[in-house]
Amino acid sequence: MLRSQELPDCFYSGNNPVLITPSSPTPNHSLYLSNLDDQNFLRFSIKYLYLFRKSVSVDCLKLSLSRVLVDYYPLAGRLRKSPENDQKLEVECNGEGAVFAEGFMDFTAEEFSQIFTKPNRTFRKLLYKVEAPSFLDIPPLVVQVTNLRCGGMILCTAINHGLCDGVGTSQFLQAWAHLVTRPNSNLPITPFHYRHVMKPRNPPQVTFSHPTFTKSKPDNPSISKTDLNICQYLQSQPLVPASITFNSSEILNLKRQCVPSLKCTTFEVVASHTWRCWVKSLDLPSSNKVKLLFSVNIRKKLDPEIPQGYYGNAFVLGCAEAVVKELVENNLHGGVKSVQHAKSIVTDDYVKSTVDHLEDKTIKTDLSCSLVISQWSKLGLEDLDFGEGKALQMGPLTSDVYCLFLPVIGDCDAVRVLVSMPESVVNKFEYYMTEFSSHDELQNAPC
Repeated sequence: MLRSQELPDCFYSGNNPVLITPSSPTPNHSLYLSNLDDQNFLRFSIKYLYLFRKSVSVDCLKLSLSRVLVDYYPLAGRLRKSPENDQKLEVECNGEGAVFAEGFMDFTAEEFSQIFTKPNRTFRKLLYKVEAPSFLDIPPLVVQVTNLRCGGMILCTAINHGLCDGVGTSQFLQAWAHLVTRPNSNLPITPFHYRHVMKPRNPPQVTFSHPTFTKSKPDNPSISKTDLNICQYLQSQPLVPASITFNSSEILNLKRQCVPSLKCTTFEVVASHTWRCWVKSLDLPSSNKVKLLFSVNIRKKLDPEIPQGYYGNAFVLGCAEAVVKELVENNLHGGVKSVQHAKSIVTDDYVKSTVDHLEDKTIKTDLSCSLVISQWSKLGLEDLDFGEGKALQMGPLTSDVYCLFLPVIGDCDAVRVLVSMPESVVNKFEYYMTEFSSHDELQNAPC
């Protein structure tokens, strides 16, 4: 067993980092970002971590990355504010390139696997930190390959969320891997760059209420103190990751709490269970309203459908709502019904209303009383293969208050739930998540 979960230092080789530019000339223009791309909520990079048993030639990875950036040329560009509206972002497609760093760590793949499920701050050594005055100045794509003592390799990527959603990042990574193993072939999916298919209507037509969002406004002293800002509460104290894996039999056990009166998917039941346990473990005021926000893929929901190969943000957040007392005291059935209802209202009209609603730059995603779940477990991210076999492990570089549903390598029916919680309640949360039965699993937990 390892004495410490901290990683040793990473040693960089040669001139690090380097810029990988497209291998042939690419279009030079400004790329419009849709209102779904250009949300403040998404102004961060999605950071993936892959552990491979055998390393891949760094020269081969660089050459194939240079080639794939011809097809995905916006990822070699730079973000900037729109000259017409400084509240809007766009991509200057100028071919400046992606950041690529190469390092070595005196560590083995086996040792890393032992600590993989609970990321800590030292994992950040696995991704080169670009020093920049603001988020806009960080290139949309940053890559680090870390070779290990055993001959294995850790690949970390940071992909700007304003350019890609989870489906889009998976599409890009699969394209890169495809060109490593088949350098002279065409891509299996041609990327569709243009976001005009998601433009708002003129004039905007907001025809739905959108509980996902709230108006930006200064703190209001008249708000009741019982309306706890959960996001601020969480970020005001040290957080530690909680990682819980549900295998197929455990998921079936959860589903049995909802049948025969209610059939549900794996996501619906695990999301509802996680939301309920999260609320219960935080011991929130019983009268507080709480929300569960989760991504809903809209690629097949619009009329006409979004073109194949679209890798921009093609999701909206579903929003389930409940009062703490009802969510905790009722059985799992109620939470599942709330999630199902939130999914059911995401129609073509609802999506267009959301896009129009985002024309109002005074609104923002309501994180004050929300658990946000992002599902990575059904994107094919774990299937990435650069020619030396699929990853031994796949997950995020860091753990956050946002909750991730992650794939479990070797078990396509399992789900790993990762979320950071206050250290004082993480054990309680893990207990609630795992000690469930066909009866109410939340009634006899430790204080």
